[in-house]
Amino acid sequence: MRYLILSDVHANLVALEAVLADAPEFDEIWCLGDLVGYGPDPNECVERVCDFPHLCLAGNHDWGALGRLDLDTFNTDARIANMWARSELKPAVREYLSGLPTHLEKDGFYLAHASPREPVWEYILDTNVAYANFAHFDAPFCLVGHTHIPVSFGLDEERGRCDTILPSFIDSLKLGEQRMIINPGSVGQPRDGDPRAAYAMLDLDKKVFEFHRAAYSIAITQERMRARGLPHRLIERLEVGR
Repeated sequence: MRYLILSDVHANLVALEAVLADAPEFDEIWCLGDLVGYGPDPNECVERVCDFPHLCLAGNHDWGALGRLDLDTFNTDARIANMWARSELKPAVREYLSGLPTHLEKDGFYLAHASPREPVWEYILDTNVAYANFAHFDAPFCLVGHTHIPVSFGLDEERGRCDTILPSFIDSLKLGEQRMIINPGSVGQPRDGDPRAAYAMLDLDKKVFEFHRAAYSIAITQERMRARGLPHRLIERLEVGR
């Protein structure tokens, strides 16, 4: 089985379409949450993912657009974008997002949007937070999103610590006996300094995880965001991937 791993699409349909065109053949999509928020095409992104066999988790922006989270907990730009998305969601899309789980386990992988410890909101940005989270799932591997930064953390059980494994976009990440937490990065709003859409491929037969990037027309997404009156900072940051 080959899975296309997506996270943090953030209503960026142009980026999503670029990923779907760039990705090798796959059997199913695993989406780690935040299909909506920030970007200009929330309904279309949900509908596009639903064109494929898939599973999807709820992210904090999905909950924000549904009114399940207090928007005062978001920064100003995110709050404005979520208020706009909340007013735009079609009934069927709202129903779909409302039914998404916060976490699940499949084929030896624990999936959460943010972290195993706090599936909707916690950011795993360093080895200390990553290490603490290994105690909150039993599967060999965990996939998370939320930070918009592709990275992996490998558990060193003998030394009682974990190490950062920087992503390679040339070589595959071998999945062996070491437990790992892996983040594919963001499709719709990368924040690692590379503005291209980030995604990943998981090959269970070969036991490898592959990080990928796909270029897309950022200008088209920006123009759609301007037409919808979305915050200037969200529009400009797409160019620099920050």
